[in-house]
Amino acid sequence: MGAALCEFRAVAAPAYQRGDLCLWRKRADLTTLAIEDPAHQFGVTGGAAVFRATSSPCHGAGAAGARGYPDLLDDDWLWGGSLEKIEVTVRHGTRNVTDADAPFSQMPAVGEFLPHDESASITEYVLSLFGRDRDAAMAKTGSQFFADNCVACHGDDGTGDRMQGAPDLTDAIWLYGGDREVIAETIDEARFGVMSGWSPRLSDAEVKAVTLYVYQPGGGE
Repeated sequence: MGAALCEFRAVAAPAYQRGDLCLWRKRADLTTLAIEDPAHQFGVTGGAAVFRATSSPCHGAGAAGARGYPDLLDDDWLWGGSLEKIEVTVRHGTRNVTDADAPFSQMPAVGEFLPHDESASITEYVLSLFGRDRDAAMAKTGSQFFADNCVACHGDDGTGDRMQGAPDLTDAIWLYGGDREVIAETIDEARFGVMSGWSPRLSDAEVKAVTLYVYQPGGGE
């Protein structure tokens, strides 16, 4: 990732005149770095350059995401939006089987063990959780199947669990789409989104800078 590192230095250096990336890395305790500190802007500017070189093909140049790739501008985080959690995601990835430190979970394919009418009733219940039109009778039936098969990850109220990367089903923010057909497909076949970790390819300073950049647009907690 030498090109990204060079771009990082070229773009960010004017904003921070007290040293190079090595000095910045030593000072960059991300949890205590004040916004008014010149090192903060150094990291954000440099992180933007590294993000463009590494992450924009998936998340978009503006970080708004795409189907299957999370929007990094909102406040909806599968694995947590604190600086610490974002750094873990950047460094290790998610569901990355090559890195034991990457957070991991696996959604079961409900269609493999429930009959179609039962999984379809779960779809109607999920639609009810975020106020979409649904078959009320099926949704009532589906609430029990949801309780039996889904609450361990998504919670009794459907608001999810970031420790497991289980999304909030009540907020109408859907990574793969929130219409009836797509939700049914998700329930029946499951999703298994994987992000590779960047730590083997980015320096520690670059990882921290990208973390700081991703945290800034409004989605960081």
